[in-house]
Amino acid sequence: MASDTEPLLAVTGLVKHYPLTRGVLFRKQVGAVRAVDGVDFTLAQGETLGIVGESGCGKSTVARLLCGLERPTAGTVTFRGEDITRLSGKALKAVRRNIQMVFQDPYTSLNPRMTVGDIIGEPYDIHPEAAPRGDRRRRVRELLDVVGLDPEYANRYPHQFSGGQRQRIGIARALALRPEIIVADEPVSALDVSVQAQVVNLLARLQADFGLSYLFIAHDLSVVRHISDRVAVMYLGRIVETGRDTEIYDHPTHPYTQALLSAVPVPDPDAREHRERIILTGDVPSPADIPSGCRFRTRCWKARERCALEVPALAVPAAFRDAAGPAAHASACHFAEEKHVVPPEESRLNGNGPG
Repeated sequence: MASDTEPLLAVTGLVKHYPLTRGVLFRKQVGAVRAVDGVDFTLAQGETLGIVGESGCGKSTVARLLCGLERPTAGTVTFRGEDITRLSGKALKAVRRNIQMVFQDPYTSLNPRMTVGDIIGEPYDIHPEAAPRGDRRRRVRELLDVVGLDPEYANRYPHQFSGGQRQRIGIARALALRPEIIVADEPVSALDVSVQAQVVNLLARLQADFGLSYLFIAHDLSVVRHISDRVAVMYLGRIVETGRDTEIYDHPTHPYTQALLSAVPVPDPDAREHRERIILTGDVPSPADIPSGCRFRTRCWKARERCALEVPALAVPAAFRDAAGPAAHASACHFAEEKHVVPPEESRLNGNGPG
């Protein structure tokens, strides 16, 4: 449940550019891949913020920046009032204990040569103050039980588990240091659909039990809807729409969000037959060659001359201006306040989803 107090985490102007170089003996920078290009959001105590978007939009880079796995090119990440991007050494190590990560692929994120007990207990080697050595075995067994696995599994190896069980092991490892924030980077995308709901339900239960805050990253909006309090939609390194989950899903104002939602499976056959499907034309532009103005204009059916000249600000549309605070619905579109405009016939209906 979201909190109205001061944000636990605040991200302001976050930028990550990777230089493009040319030459062998004398390397010369000829450009940059703008993976993250000015991202702002907050995360409250006990809240879940879902970040969604197509592959390559920069959401996983945001996750690595928050966990300190990479240094930002610019911007700040403030945890409990302290800018952690300026920290190093012991100070950064202490903060990392409070921000843990669950990785996308449970098949590659666990060391196959280590037992499950050693994997879950490894954070205690890095942070020995978190658990006395004589108490680690008990802690590991408790963590296995918390994530729904038999404590006797501690002596087994990762290859002896299913994908869903391996992800539970990854979650147990993230919980070992009792963090305040867990960054879950596509935690269910590599799992069977039947297992995804189990893992999402587990995350929801752990949040209620331990007061965790989640940054939940995914490309599947139907998964994000079940766990998020707020949603931020990313496109080409920037957030293009953000708001409460019900606002985003029931009243999307950005054309990109509308296209993504039109591809979400609908279980009701009648609703599925009559709903509008939006198929985006063209490919996602390269983050090394960002379009001028609005980044989405090259695929947008609403695009006009203004869209090529002006970068749209992430602003609150008129219909949502009664909302206050960080949960206010904002959209980076010059024409977000217009009613939904049906795209041209060649860009809609009977397709497989956003391109």
